[in-house]
Amino acid sequence: MIMPDSNAPITMKDIAREFGVSVATVSRALKGSPRISEKRRNEIVAYAREHDFSPNVMAESLRGNKSMKIIGVIIPQFTHFYFSSILSGIEDEALKYGYRLLVAQSNEQYEREVDTCNSFYENKVCGIIVSQSKNTYKYDHFISLMNKGLPLVFYDRICTGVDASRVVVDDYMGAYSAVEHMINTGCRHIAFYGSSMKLEISKNRYNGWHDALLKHGINPDDCVRMMCDNREDAERLTPAVLQADNRPDAFFAINDDTAIGIMYTAKHMGLRVPEDISVCGFTNGQRAIACDPMLTTVEQNGYKVGQQAAQILIDKVEGRTPVGKVEKRVIRTRLVIRGTTR
Repeated sequence: MIMPDSNAPITMKDIAREFGVSVATVSRALKGSPRISEKRRNEIVAYAREHDFSPNVMAESLRGNKSMKIIGVIIPQFTHFYFSSILSGIEDEALKYGYRLLVAQSNEQYEREVDTCNSFYENKVCGIIVSQSKNTYKYDHFISLMNKGLPLVFYDRICTGVDASRVVVDDYMGAYSAVEHMINTGCRHIAFYGSSMKLEISKNRYNGWHDALLKHGINPDDCVRMMCDNREDAERLTPAVLQADNRPDAFFAINDDTAIGIMYTAKHMGLRVPEDISVCGFTNGQRAIACDPMLTTVEQNGYKVGQQAAQILIDKVEGRTPVGKVEKRVIRTRLVIRGTTR
């Protein structure tokens, strides 16, 4: 028996060679055609399943049918400005090349993310652009797609367990510059509000906060660290932090919504922002200029992230770069100083 290369996705040509039949016969058998004997159909289907083969009709059709050009996009949550700006960048870049999008949100659920990946493949997308959910803990669904030869590009929340192309912003330097700005304006006890350290963006922003403190002779262990990445939790947790004897004089938050929750909690408790408490976020979405005072934050160019992710994927789909080539692109951040810091 001739076994296909274990590192390469099996093709219909491989199956045809195994059984000594034509590719057309394999295709008919997989579609359940009565023109193929039941015994041979079952043998071919069993072999295909054993080798994790699932025909991607979309990818095959691209060679001869320019109308079937659809990219699958998985968004953690539609409600976030940053993810919507990324989606805009993906769509604008895709439309330049005649592609359309099939979009779904994981809603931060691992099981939903897995189901969406399977659904996208079954619905014949020619590639997938994805930001993993906060609750993703296994990566078999991504590895399976890549083993089948489907181009995969991560953005924002990258998957370190999968060696795939990715586009991220410079989270470390964004956090570092924000914290250094607050130190330079007189802050010494800067709290960090972040999310799970399973996520690379959380690690990188934490490390930027940590290293900026160390550079200026401040012990990070003396500063508050909270697992908090949304406004609701910020408003629930921050009163106790501000009532402590050694309360922070500044907060660096992993996103704007969390920062705004901190700011309004401080104001409701009679503290002045930024005279008593400085606050900095990370996104620079529309809410950053709708609050009072307007929020100092780190701008991450979501639109450009989306454009770059789409460029990488389309180049793979159209054969300008090999599907297996891993591209890593980093988009610069920019500190936008407004009214919540001194």
